[in-house]
Amino acid sequence: MTAPLRSGLIAAVVTLILDQASKLWLLNIFDIAHRAPVHVTPFFDLVLAWNIGISFGWLQNDSQMAQLSLMAIKAIAVVLLAIWMARSQTVLATVALGMIIGGAIGNAIDRLAYGAVVDFALFHIEIGGQSYNWYVFNIADVAIVAGVAALLYDSFIGVPAAKAP
Repeated sequence: MTAPLRSGLIAAVVTLILDQASKLWLLNIFDIAHRAPVHVTPFFDLVLAWNIGISFGWLQNDSQMAQLSLMAIKAIAVVLLAIWMARSQTVLATVALGMIIGGAIGNAIDRLAYGAVVDFALFHIEIGGQSYNWYVFNIADVAIVAGVAALLYDSFIGVPAAKAP
């Protein structure tokens, strides 16, 4: 196994562990269902949201067929991302793909265990008496967004690979 691939696998496992540990702690030890919302800062709260859709709550549908379809698409995406990760030439891209894979698996575990993804982080701001909220998200979501950002950086700004002679 190459060093970049090892780094990607470690990123996937660490992402998955952090995501699932945070959700299990919030649900079972902190008992967020009975304590939410918890005001952490003036602009950040812990809440509990069950997301039956995909990214940012799109395609909200709790039918069993819709959930199975989302799981099938996610499984195919993870396999394709893993193939890409195995072929990746840079450590940054490999780690980024690992983060995306770990996040996708973390959210898939939620969907299997609970029928929805557990979201809990909410950023908000109040301006002129009007409250503006960002989407409620979790650690898997952060890893996926950070992974995509790192892939974009690596693709457009990263150090180009050495050219073949």
